[in-house]
Amino acid sequence: MDQTFNAAEITVGFHPDGYRIDKTASPMNRYTKWQILQGNQWCNPKPVCFDSLPQHGWFAKDRFDWNKSNITEDYA
Repeated sequence: MDQTFNAAEITVGFHPDGYRIDKTASPMNRYTKWQILQGNQWCNPKPVCFDSLPQHGWFAKDRFDWNKSNITEDYA
């Protein structure tokens, strides 16, 4: 099983409840909450503040490819 981390230890990573941290991304994409569809498809990201993130249970990643993210809802 993969090692989990606290939110403060993550530069790029995800939480199984649908959260992502990417401190290398633009400010609107640093801390996001996603809807997870069947097949583990992540969509409809919403910016959130760091304090609303789960503090434990994070998985580290090398990076996210924001160009391939499935964004199905406009921010209008």
